[in-house]
Amino acid sequence: MISFLHKQKKTLLICASILCGVCLVFSAPPTTALVSSMVSATQTRQLPIYCVDTPKKQISISFDAAWGADDTDELLRILEENNVKTTFFLCGYWVEDYPEEVQKIADAGHDLGNHSATHPHMNQLSAEQIAAELASCHASVKEITGIDMDLFRPPFGEYNDTVISTVYAEGYYPIQWDVDSLDWKEYGVESEINQVLNHEHLGNGSIILFHNDAQYTPAALDTIIKGLQADGYEIVPLSELIHRDDFKMDHEGRQILNS
Repeated sequence: MISFLHKQKKTLLICASILCGVCLVFSAPPTTALVSSMVSATQTRQLPIYCVDTPKKQISISFDAAWGADDTDELLRILEENNVKTTFFLCGYWVEDYPEEVQKIADAGHDLGNHSATHPHMNQLSAEQIAAELASCHASVKEITGIDMDLFRPPFGEYNDTVISTVYAEGYYPIQWDVDSLDWKEYGVESEINQVLNHEHLGNGSIILFHNDAQYTPAALDTIIKGLQADGYEIVPLSELIHRDDFKMDHEGRQILNS
């Protein structure tokens, strides 16, 4: 049974609004480059990666893992049966509570992403506090799996310039989404299927948001995957979808290679 606190937390997972007029330029991987200072006084918002500009008909599925773990085996089974690799964004306290689940996800060949240590409102933290959140979760995952993560999704989808700049400075790529399954609202299986397969933003380079403990996702996932594949999409982990260097961001948060 999902607790009241669980439901209250999940209702806060609302996609941050995309503000227009931002253009960031990267000429090297984030481990060696700083966010460009080419943002004008009227273009002050730095954006995470909402989607990727690509001619390939590829998309990524991602799961945020912050509360329960009961569905992990079922999700991994469905993904394996469909020969699909995805990305799991893990909270540090979830990693500590479910180390065996973390290892299962890693052993199955899925990306592991950082979702902070304590699931705070990152846009209310200092750069030092943000870096500490990333470092703590990073250390927990590496201790269990030996993996150095480089993908980060801010809790609640909340960010500001300090969050984005710090994430890059810590060697991470900030990841958002452009297709929200709304599984956290628990509208039902058919609603979730329709929400993804008929989403207005679904297209090449899309990033789809799910949660590892949503009530209807295990029942909806197989149909969603098969529907995406029937439409010609190849589902790849985010590590294979994003551009690693020499890219810019448009006003919609689309990651574009510099020509």
